[in-house]
Amino acid sequence: MSIEKDIKQETFANIYHKTHINILYTAAWLNLQVVQWLKPFKLTPQQFNVLRILRGSRPLPLSIKEITARMIDKTSNASRLVDKLLSKGLVKKCTSSDDARQLDVYITELGLNVLEAASEVVEKNIDECFQALSTDEASEVNKLLDRLRENEEG
Repeated sequence: MSIEKDIKQETFANIYHKTHINILYTAAWLNLQVVQWLKPFKLTPQQFNVLRILRGSRPLPLSIKEITARMIDKTSNASRLVDKLLSKGLVKKCTSSDDARQLDVYITELGLNVLEAASEVVEKNIDECFQALSTDEASEVNKLLDRLRENEEG
């Protein structure tokens, strides 16, 4: 379906405004899909992202600041997310050996197991979602989105 039909708006100020709305709408749609896929694992997309970040740093721990820097959604409260994951037994926190004021965060074995199962579901569904695009088209979308962020500050 077209963005015009999805949001019931026939015209846009220009093609750039339409593209902006289309990207935002599609990102929200994809995020809603991920929310549904993660429900059986009692994870949010942000918690899933933190677990993936921690898996990628293994065996080294990460500080909350390092986790935040690597997150997709930079506005997420990484401390709160880590505390939620800690209460589920999916991560552990320890005082850093380098700086007693800093906490190091590790993924637990349970966290790895839950992440593996959730990743299998998410990856399978993403592959199915994106079957509407050829691999060349997906590469082109990636190239165009990267180009949009080329002049990003920070």
